[in-house]
Amino acid sequence: MEVPSYHLLHDLLLKNQIKFNKKKIKNIKIKKISDISKAKKSYITFFSNISYLEYLKKTQASVVLLPQKFISYLPKGPIPIVTENPTLDFYKILNFFYPNSYFSKISYDFLSPEKIKKKYKSLKFGLNFYLEKNVKIGKNVFIGNNVVIKKNCFIGNDVIIGSNVIIEHSHIHDNVHICDGSILGKKGFGFKFIDNKCFRIPHVGKVIIGKGCEIGANCVIDRGSVTDTTIGDNSFLDNFVHIGHNVSIGKNCIFAAQVGVAGSTKVGNNVVIGGQAGISGHLLIGNNVKIGGKSGVVKNIKDNEVVMGYPAKSFREFVKSSK
Repeated sequence: MEVPSYHLLHDLLLKNQIKFNKKKIKNIKIKKISDISKAKKSYITFFSNISYLEYLKKTQASVVLLPQKFISYLPKGPIPIVTENPTLDFYKILNFFYPNSYFSKISYDFLSPEKIKKKYKSLKFGLNFYLEKNVKIGKNVFIGNNVVIKKNCFIGNDVIIGSNVIIEHSHIHDNVHICDGSILGKKGFGFKFIDNKCFRIPHVGKVIIGKGCEIGANCVIDRGSVTDTTIGDNSFLDNFVHIGHNVSIGKNCIFAAQVGVAGSTKVGNNVVIGGQAGISGHLLIGNNVKIGGKSGVVKNIKDNEVVMGYPAKSFREFVKSSK
């Protein structure tokens, strides 16, 4: 995520046409935006989902946009900005900080094959390799044909990237294998309905792939909207897996083909998911969980549970109901 210059709170709200009590607003500096779980001093954030109430109670953010009915849960430090639609107003501010966040464009500021060979002596790459400047690549990396790596990406040591891969807004650690046709760091499927029209949600987060991971062929991993999309060390994704924006996946997980995980869901360690299973957004999936193929998960799952079916239920209940 690029670090923008700060904005004064009074001006920030005024320019985005957000109503506020001018007498109570201190003209403080807002340096960054964040979701409610990671907001710190000099950050502006928002609250609109009751699932995140515990984060609201202990937030360290300087400013919080929220509905009137939740003000009593806010600590003494943060300044409340009361709004009927905190999500929409927050995304207005997000776009104000990052006006080019809707789409990632090719900059045409790329290295020639000769300069790539000179800069990265241990790098091996195929035909039609497009590498923008401001990319860091480690040692002993192999890159296939027709690969695009855009600016501000980091590629660690001993990484293998197949052909027809596009990587942007991503941080890839050592010993990762990315198979042919995968796309990492694209904008997520984020939108809001306003007056019966779709409003695009800006995306400014990254994709972070831990050490030793394998990303199968034709997978798509969306960049985070506000926070990062993360995959823990030694987790393996089969072919045609889709990971939505802001998803967090733990270590040593295995997702079979055609699994889909919707935005902002958190998956624990050692989780195994069968093929074609779908996970709804904003859920908590515990450690050591097993989810059967073609299941539909619509609620949180505790540690060590085995579930199957739609809606997903304990495996024992699923077997009983199938008789």
